[in-house]
Amino acid sequence: MNTMKAFQVTGFGGLDKLEYKTVELPSLEKDEVLVKIHATALNNSDIWMREGGYGTDRSSDAAAGWRREGIQFPRIPGSDIAGEIVKVGSEVEDKVLHKKVVLFPFQSSGKVGHEHMSEDIAYIGSEFDGGYAEYVIWKADLCYDAPLTNLSESAPIPVSGLTAWHMIKRANIQKGEMVLVNGATGGVGSFAVQIAANVFGAKVIALVRDQSLDKKMKELGAYKTVAYKSHQLVEDITKASDGQIDVVLDVVGDAMFSTSLAVLKKGGTFVTSGASSGVLTELDLRTLYLKHLNLLGSTLGTKEEFDDLLKAVQDGLVKPIIDKTFPLEKAKEAQSYFKESKQLGKVVLLP
Repeated sequence: MNTMKAFQVTGFGGLDKLEYKTVELPSLEKDEVLVKIHATALNNSDIWMREGGYGTDRSSDAAAGWRREGIQFPRIPGSDIAGEIVKVGSEVEDKVLHKKVVLFPFQSSGKVGHEHMSEDIAYIGSEFDGGYAEYVIWKADLCYDAPLTNLSESAPIPVSGLTAWHMIKRANIQKGEMVLVNGATGGVGSFAVQIAANVFGAKVIALVRDQSLDKKMKELGAYKTVAYKSHQLVEDITKASDGQIDVVLDVVGDAMFSTSLAVLKKGGTFVTSGASSGVLTELDLRTLYLKHLNLLGSTLGTKEEFDDLLKAVQDGLVKPIIDKTFPLEKAKEAQSYFKESKQLGKVVLLP
């Protein structure tokens, strides 16, 4: 077989730029493998890549991809991928054939521990073709043993799990600290709740749509939940945490920014890895310096953190949460559903 089905983004724009096609099967370099995709989980980056929503340093409205520059179209999106190795390059040992794997989501020349900080970082589904397809090519040494026998459940782990893990490491969260997770029902948020509580021993306040989600979030490890639609949100969070929020983990952006800074204790830390509600916000610098706050940015993570994440999943401390699955050919519907932001956990495509 020389062809496969795939969705390609043909340019920056709406869902009309996401086109289902028959394309040539990618060819292998000597250090690469061909992975038959079993599942691909959606991320905000899939939407923002298509919409060109990353802006640039000079203009927040500029159409740009994840590296805040242009993208070579057409491009197959999708960065959270699980599958089976079915073909190997000339320098890859045959023993990896039929191994079930998850894909580390980027390539770079960065030094150990700083892979995510490299200037030449290149993201699968943005600088490389990704997972909205039947097959994908990736470097053999960036294919890790899937931590779960169910590959559909393994697919959500790489990007969302790694992003959450690195945020927690960036904040240096300690056992017993009070941590507020904004967007706790989303992909990154549901991982952050579990990792902070079950791995690092924090007391997690999960910010959710409504209290109907209280039981589920506590099953994941949350200490308490607070509904973000409250008319007295700052007071509710302060009461739930006894006035001691040490760290805020945020993927929401503008809608929660002022509230997050308001509830942090003096010397507290705000970590952001996303901005689903808006990328521009206002900051009263007096709040920042009078409360001695730390503001940290976080994207992806290191290979060591990825190893630690996979072990935590394998040990049952962290569990991927899947809200809904779609067949590959319904990727447009999946992105529309995902963008509504009403799911609990991840949305997954199944080729």
